[in-house]
Amino acid sequence: MTLTLAEAEKILADNFAPWVLDLGLAVVETGERHAVLRLPWSDRLAREGGGMSGQALMAAADTATVIAVSAARGAFVPMTTVQQSTSFQRAVVGADVVLDARVTKLGKRMAFADISMTATGSQDPAARASVVYALLG
Repeated sequence: MTLTLAEAEKILADNFAPWVLDLGLAVVETGERHAVLRLPWSDRLAREGGGMSGQALMAAADTATVIAVSAARGAFVPMTTVQQSTSFQRAVVGADVVLDARVTKLGKRMAFADISMTATGSQDPAARASVVYALLG
């Protein structure tokens, strides 16, 4: 059982802080143990030099993980980030970012996920993240 796109979008709308919603994330796909989101390019998210800020990418990866874990469980449950490690590999300039979040282990109280972040028009990831969540419900 996985989430529909409408259910995933409702999770975004109902469970995230306004500043996260301001990122403009959109759910593109959900599957049995994954979710794909799109982070639209915005000059407001660019740092000095014109590249998308790491903070925006990290927040998007964290958010994508919630959707992927919810898809794997079939519904949203309260959860919280325990650990996130992000490696930045290349700058994103003037392009949307596609985040592919894959749940690698889903337990009763913990979930683990890997996220690749790729600028549209590129084959190579701009960043990768590894996230651990505690499931509270």
